[in-house]
Amino acid sequence: MNIENEENASGGRYVAELDGHQAEMTYSRTSPKLIIIDHTGVPDALRGKGVGQALALHAVEEARKGGWKIFPLCPFFKAQSQRHAEWGDVVNI
Repeated sequence: MNIENEENASGGRYVAELDGHQAEMTYSRTSPKLIIIDHTGVPDALRGKGVGQALALHAVEEARKGGWKIFPLCPFFKAQSQRHAEWGDVVNI
């Protein structure tokens, strides 16, 4: 699965492509040190294939590399972060 980063001045999204379908996780950048993940969208054709989890892990890895924190407004990402205590270094619940 290939995950691409698309960024603009106010935020961006992580896009995963698999089997000809795209899933996304969108975020807003509130400061150089904080992003708010606000949406995860996975089409029905990709459900159950771990795409949402891969996007969440990618966001965490990007935050670690970039030195920023994540505030999870997205219900999916928030639920994932509650299951992964090891993400606590970058996720502010």
